[in-house]
Amino acid sequence: MKSTIRKIALERMQILIENAILNAKTNPEISQRQAFLARKICTKYKIRMPYSLRLVFCKKCKSFIAPGINSRIRLGRTSVKSIRITCNLCGHTYRKIIAQ
Repeated sequence: MKSTIRKIALERMQILIENAILNAKTNPEISQRQAFLARKICTKYKIRMPYSLRLVFCKKCKSFIAPGINSRIRLGRTSVKSIRITCNLCGHTYRKIIAQ
């Protein structure tokens, strides 16, 4: 019973995040609301959000950031190859190291 509820909740989270990414350019308020609902489902049913879904949330202000719309993505130019993601809402920059 519990596993089926968690499975349905995970599917709903994925659908909400996909719709939020699609609506980010046309309706930013709706996309923020959809992402907020996905996070709420995650906390209500005690499900760890998959890594692919966690990427679209800012680590500092916890708001939804759509790549290229309200965030800036740059490649690092150091010896360690990384991707720098900057949130345009709070200005926080964080890095993802690229495996070589």
